[in-house]
Amino acid sequence: HAETEIDMSAGKKGSVIFSGFRALGLYSNHLAHVLRFHKKHREFYVLTAVGQCFHTYNVSKLGIVAVSNALPEDISSLAADRMLVYAAYGKLISAFAKNKEVVHTYKGHQADVHLLLPFGDHLISVDKDNVVIIWDVESEDTYLQISYDKASFEVSALMHPSTYLNKILFGSSQGSLQLWNIKSNKLLFTFPGWASAVTVLQQTPAVDVVGVGLASGQIIVHNIRFDETLMKFQQDWGPVTALSFRTDGHPIMASGSPIGHIGLWDLEEKKFVSQMRDAHTTAIAGLTFLQNEPLLITNGADNAIRVWIFDVAGGDGRLLRQRIGHSAPPTKIRHHDQSSLNILSAGQDGTLQSFSTVHERFNKSLGHGNNYLASKKKGVTNDTAKLPAITTFASETARQSDWDGIIACHRGFLVTTTWNYQKGSIGAHKLEPERFNKNRSLNVHATAVDITSCGNFAVIALSSGHIDVYNMQSGFHRGHYGKDKAHAGAVRGVSVDALNQLTVSVGADRLLKIWRFKSKELLHTHSLPAAPASSLLHRDSGMLAIALDEFTIHILDMETRRTVRRFSGHRGQINDMTFSPDGRWLITASMDCTIRTWDLPSGSLVDCFLVDAAAVSLSMSPTGNFLASSHVDGLGIYLWSNNTLCSMVSLRPLPADYEPTVIMLPGTCPSREEEEVLYADSSEMDEYISPAQLDEHLITLSLLPDSRWKNLLHLDIIRVCHYRPFKIPPKLPKAAPFFIPTIPGLVPQFALPSTPSEDQSKIVNLGVLAQKSTFYLQLEKALDNNSLKLLRELGPSAIETELRALSPDMGGEVRVMQSFLKMISSILQSKRDFDLAQAYLALFLKLHLRFIADQPELMEEAESVSAHLEEMWMSTQTLLNQNICLLSYIKSALL
Repeated sequence: HAETEIDMSAGKKGSVIFSGFRALGLYSNHLAHVLRFHKKHREFYVLTAVGQCFHTYNVSKLGIVAVSNALPEDISSLAADRMLVYAAYGKLISAFAKNKEVVHTYKGHQADVHLLLPFGDHLISVDKDNVVIIWDVESEDTYLQISYDKASFEVSALMHPSTYLNKILFGSSQGSLQLWNIKSNKLLFTFPGWASAVTVLQQTPAVDVVGVGLASGQIIVHNIRFDETLMKFQQDWGPVTALSFRTDGHPIMASGSPIGHIGLWDLEEKKFVSQMRDAHTTAIAGLTFLQNEPLLITNGADNAIRVWIFDVAGGDGRLLRQRIGHSAPPTKIRHHDQSSLNILSAGQDGTLQSFSTVHERFNKSLGHGNNYLASKKKGVTNDTAKLPAITTFASETARQSDWDGIIACHRGFLVTTTWNYQKGSIGAHKLEPERFNKNRSLNVHATAVDITSCGNFAVIALSSGHIDVYNMQSGFHRGHYGKDKAHAGAVRGVSVDALNQLTVSVGADRLLKIWRFKSKELLHTHSLPAAPASSLLHRDSGMLAIALDEFTIHILDMETRRTVRRFSGHRGQINDMTFSPDGRWLITASMDCTIRTWDLPSGSLVDCFLVDAAAVSLSMSPTGNFLASSHVDGLGIYLWSNNTLCSMVSLRPLPADYEPTVIMLPGTCPSREEEEVLYADSSEMDEYISPAQLDEHLITLSLLPDSRWKNLLHLDIIRVCHYRPFKIPPKLPKAAPFFIPTIPGLVPQFALPSTPSEDQSKIVNLGVLAQKSTFYLQLEKALDNNSLKLLRELGPSAIETELRALSPDMGGEVRVMQSFLKMISSILQSKRDFDLAQAYLALFLKLHLRFIADQPELMEEAESVSAHLEEMWMSTQTLLNQNICLLSYIKSALL
C-alpha cells in the first residue's frame, strides 16, 4: 500500500494547492496599439498586446474590458477591423471574435509574420522572408501571394490610401514605395523615396495625401496622386516610430521617437509647434488621435498606456489618464494591508507601485525617489539625481495616516528612504547613520529593514554589521544594537516581534542574535551551519524562517529559541519566502525555478511545481486566498488562487525523488499535451473513505447526532417541559327540539334518548391489538446486529417505547430482556457504537431495574455486562491518564 501511494505521488503533476488566476500590472509592450470604434456602444476601445495575449480597454476610463485567450507564442503583430482582431505569432495568424476567442487561423507563411493590414473582406500579411499573402478572412484561403526580392525591396510598412479602390501602398527598407492593385495583381507606380528606410505610412485627413516617416527622422507629407512632396519636417530624436493627425479641426501632426518624446507639427504653417518630452521612458510604440476628438492615445514598451487631452492654449497635451506598470522587472512584492486588496511592488526601474487585485483604477504609483542632495549640484541631470532601485522594503498600516508607513533600501545605497502610501509619494525622511560622516567612499549600504507593528519605529541593518533604530515620525536616531556592531559581517535579515519585545537578526558571521528591543541588550546567540541569505518572521506564531546559502531553510521558535524544523530540497539560491496567514505553511521560491510549500506541523514538503522563469519574490495574502509572485524578466505580478479554500484538497508528504512539472504562468497558454496531463491527473487522488472501525482495539463511537441518544434518560422531563394542555372552548348546551320526537304507533309516545347497555364494556382489550415489533422479533431470534441496526434508525421516543415493551407487563418476556442484555454485552466486546450501548443500557436499567433484581437469570446476565464495562473502563482510563501526563509534560518542559 505504501509503495502504491509513493508511485501515485511521484506521478502527480502540477500543483495541488495553487492554480493560476490572473496577471497584474501588464498593460503594453513594444507593439503599437490598435484603436476600434464600437458603433452600438458609441465608444472607442484600445487594444494592446501583452506577451501571448492582448487586452482591450475602453478609452473613456481606461478600464479593462476583455483579456483574450492566450496564444502558444508571443504576439508579433496586432491589427483589427470592424468585426475581428488579428494577431500574428510565429508563422501563424489568428483571428479573434469578441476580443477573446480564436475563430480563424491562417497557415501558409514559411517565416515569422511581422506586418498585418485588414482590408475589407481580406487580410494582408507580410513575413520576414518578404512574402506578402492576401487572405480571404472567412474561408482562410490565400487570395494572392506576392514575393519581393529582399535586396531591392524589403517591405517595412504598408497602408491602404483612402478612396483608392483595391490599392495598397508598400514602403521598403531601401526607401522606395510601391502602389499595387491587389485585385488585378499589378504594380501601378513606384515612388523613388527619400534615400532612407520607410518606418511609418499614415493616411492624412486629406485624400491623396500620405504621411511618410523615415529612419533618418524625416517626416514627408506626400501627394501620391501627383507624386508631389507637399512638406518636409526633420525630427532630431532619431527614426520616426509613429505618426498621427488631428481630425477635430486643428491641422496638427504628432510624431513619435525612439527616446519617448512626441513632436507636434503645424501643417498649415509648416513648422514645429511644441514637444511632449518623456511621454514614455522608452520608444513610442504607437500614437493615435481619436476621430474628431482632442485626445491622443500613446503606448510604449515601458508598459504604459496614456491618454493626453489638448485643451490648453499653445497646443501642448496634458495627461488625462494612464495605466502604468513596471518598465523593468519587479524585485520585491509584499501585500500592504490586512485586506489583501493591494500589493506593493518595487521594480528595477526604481519605482514603487501599488497594484489593486480588485480594479486597475485603484492602482497607485508612488513614483521614483530623487536624491535631492545630488540634484542640487550644478550640471547634474535628472537621471543621475534619481535614487537606485529598491532592493527590499517593509510596510505597516498602523500609523500610515499620521506619518510615513513604508521604509525602503536602495541598491548599493547607505541612505534608506521613507514613503507615504496615502500621499502616493516619497516620504519626509532619508535615514542615514551619523557614524560614517556621510562618507560615500566606504562602500556601506543598507541590507534589511523592518517596521514595528505599532508603526513607530524602523530597524535598519547595514552591510557593515550595524543595526540602527529610528523613529518613523521624526526620523531621529533612537539607538543601535551591540557595543560597536551587532554582527561581525553584513546583516542579512532583521525582524521585530509583534509586541516590540524582541529583535532578531542574522548575519554573514553565521550567527543569529536575539536582542531586547527597548534596552538593546543581547539575550541569546545561536550558531547557524552556514551563512544566512535572508530571514522572515511570522509575528503571530513566533516562527522565524532562515534561508541559508547552502539552499536549506531552518525554522527557529522564538519562544524556545531552538531550531524546530529543517527543510532541504532546493537546488539553487532561495530568492524569497512567505508564510501562510495561520503560519502552517512556508512557501519558498528558488533559482531552480521551483515554488515549494512546506508544512510546518508535519515538517514535510506538501506541494512543489516548476515555472518557466524563476520567481524573484513571493507574497501570500493575509486572507490566504492568493499567492502573488514576480519572476525573472517578467514585468507583471502573477496571482495564484488557493484551492484549499474552495475544495477538499488532501495534502500528502511528497517523496524525496518527486519530480515537479512546469505550470504555465497565469495568462499564458498551456499546450494541449500539458492540458491533457493536468486533466488526467486531477482525478488521480481519490477521496479517502474512513473504515467503520480503524482498529479492533480502539473504542469507536457511532457518529450519530447527540440528539438521538443523549436525551434518552430525560425524556420524561422533556415531555413535562413541552406539554401544553389543550383547552377545549366551552360549548353551549344543546337546544331542545321544537317538535319532540314521538314513537310511531297507535298510542302516541315520546322517544327517550338512547342509553348505552349495561353489559357493553368501555375497556379496550390490549391482547387483541398487541403486535410484536420488528425489533422484538429480532431479539427473540437473538440477532444482535440486526437489532442494533433497527434501534439506530429510531428516534428517542420510539426507542423508549421499544424498551418498555420488553417487560412482561407490556406483553414482553424475560428471555427477550435477557437477549437485550446479551446484545449490549456483544456491542461492548466489539468496541463499536460505544456511546449507543451506554445510552441504551442506562435507559433499560432505569425502566426495568426492580424487575431485573427479582429475576435470577437477568441478574446473572447484568453482572456479566457489568464486568465487561469495568474491564473496558480500566483500559480506557489508563490510556487517558497516559495521554494527560504526556501533554502536561510537553506543555511545561522546554524541549
